This record gives sequence, structure tokens and C-alpha cells, in this order.
Amino acid sequence: MPGVYLAAILLSATGIGILDARFRLALWRDAIATLAAVAVGVVFFLSWDAVGIVTGVFIKGESPLFIGLDLAPHLPLEELFFLAFLSYLSLVVWSAAMRWLERPKASISGEEQGAGAEQ
Repeated sequence: MPGVYLAAILLSATGIGILDARFRLALWRDAIATLAAVAVGVVFFLSWDAVGIVTGVFIKGESPLFIGLDLAPHLPLEELFFLAFLSYLSLVVWSAAMRWLERPKASISGEEQGAGAEQ
């Protein structure tokens, strides 16, 4: 079934986007910085892919799940979407981890703030 792989990437990106919107982690917190970071990630990984393709390390296997459109030899269209998803997912996970690590100590232990002052 052509397009299943691309559909899975887009569905996954939608799920991450919903989490991002709900918790305002990346795109919904600073759209310009997020889009710039995703663009830098895509350019970096496309360059990485280009080097791998030229050196013969990366080759495109045949799969009925691909649409069949190639951006370059051994570089399917789905790779572009995957790299954008990978970059966006990384930003969302990083932002969530930073928020979790920066939360107040009282919320980590479940104690109320000021409970230690009564002793």
C-alpha cells in the first residue's frame, strides 16, 4: 500500500503536535525558534544523508509502503518528512524534560510549600 509510511509519519507528527499544543512545549511556545531549529535539523540530516548516499553507505530499499517519489537517487520523499518529524520530536521531548527537571522540589515530593517552616 503506497503511502502507508508517510501516513504513519504524519499521524505521529500530529500526535506530537497535539501534546505540544496541550503543554506549550516547543512550537506553541516559540514558533519562530522551533521552525528554525527544525529547519536546521532537516538541513543537517539531509547533508548527512547526502554524504551517506555519495559514499554508498545509504541505499534506498524497495518497499511497497513508499509513495515512489524520490528527491534524489536513494532519497525518498518520506525521508524529508521523517527528518522534520525527528527534529520536531527531539525539541518536544527536550522541552518536556527541561520543564520536568525545573519544576519545584515541593511538587516532586508531593509536600506542600511551607510545610517545613512549621517545624
